[in-house]
Amino acid sequence: MAAPAAAAPPCKVKVVDKENGWPVPLVELTTTSQVSLVTDNAGVVAFDLPEFLGRETWLRVRSHGYEVPEDGFGYRGVRVTPTAGGEVTIEVERKQIAKRLGRLTGGGLFAESQKLGEHLGWEESGVVGSDTVQTALYNGKLFWIWGDTSLPRYPLGIFHTPGAVTARRPLGSYEPPVALRYDYFRNAEGRVHGIVEMPGDGPTWTSGFVSLPDAEGREHLVGTYAKIEGMLDAYEFGLVEWDAEAERFEHVETFWKRSQEQPKPPRPYPDGHPVFWEDGSGQRWVYFNGPPNFRCPATYEAWRDRSKWERVDNPRRFGTTDGGSIDAATAALAWSEYRRKWVMIVQQRFGKPSALGEVWYLEGDTPQGPWGPAVKVATHQNYTFYNIQVDHWLTEPDEPVLLFEGTYTHTFTDNQRQTPRWDYNQVLYRLDLDDPALRPAQRD
Repeated sequence: MAAPAAAAPPCKVKVVDKENGWPVPLVELTTTSQVSLVTDNAGVVAFDLPEFLGRETWLRVRSHGYEVPEDGFGYRGVRVTPTAGGEVTIEVERKQIAKRLGRLTGGGLFAESQKLGEHLGWEESGVVGSDTVQTALYNGKLFWIWGDTSLPRYPLGIFHTPGAVTARRPLGSYEPPVALRYDYFRNAEGRVHGIVEMPGDGPTWTSGFVSLPDAEGREHLVGTYAKIEGMLDAYEFGLVEWDAEAERFEHVETFWKRSQEQPKPPRPYPDGHPVFWEDGSGQRWVYFNGPPNFRCPATYEAWRDRSKWERVDNPRRFGTTDGGSIDAATAALAWSEYRRKWVMIVQQRFGKPSALGEVWYLEGDTPQGPWGPAVKVATHQNYTFYNIQVDHWLTEPDEPVLLFEGTYTHTFTDNQRQTPRWDYNQVLYRLDLDDPALRPAQRD
């Protein structure tokens, strides 16, 4: 009896940016029989389809913000001949300003590479989907939390805010492949678990995550919690504080609970991604929401004292460099020492080609503006990219590099094609602040 034939080794198909040769993550390659493979953080797929190995093969190429030229029939693709154990390189052209660096959360960041015997040292976290990141610098480390989280054993396995810590500068470089390792908080069984579980039905979401000093100089890691029911419907808001010994956030106070007398929460309240600013008199403030519409003195005592909470003015509609305008769904900002300006990344509301996936860059003089014109820096084809965070902790303030991430998801679209492994996870982009394409938005 003849021995069974051994499986042929896969072909390494590598996708690179034509301009700089960097690997391009999140590129979908589809055969004429509609089999799709998606590049991992190293920009590769392990092409192991036996019916195509050794044959000239046409691959449709799709990627948000990157493309190959269109042929006479309107198709965008390439012809390659993948061979068992061989290697093929596909060049794509970047059509947006932002460079995609890779995925920060979820499972299989290097799954395709590992099929090829590469990146074998990468260890899986046990998390496969992470919604909406928040980051704060606390006791010399970066403290990270996320929203609803998917696990291998259930689609939404954590409803009460998982968390992790990393070094203050956890990235070795600002080029792909990205491999950010989180030290997750885990339970006695070693599983990632929720660290902000407040009483009541439904998930606990956390926002306005910040470290503030008290009058004696001690740091307090604090945030705002929301209890959720139904589809995104909050029925309670309050304040929480980190208990380092218990490794969880504890309830500080509830400042709103739905009732007949108060059916809507008081607005604004500490939410979104906070930033610090010192005014001309030397008063240090912490601003919340995006664009910021709330502030209080940057102390633990002021954060707890609602009489110190202030509403501030900021537009939600901005002019663009082409003479149009955009409405902000969410936004995040940071001080750039390199630009000597406040820089803001805006997720557009009802943009095109995606309703909630178009991303813009602006500059201003203070966290309240005035803001210059916006230039589009990233696009997503019928995909959402929401709750953007400027990852200013990951770079030095005087570097000409700005990193931002957001939640990549098909939610809030009519797109039924969820990108395997990538959907409902955090994706990181890079802007070079000396890029001439940003000049129309830069205020000198």
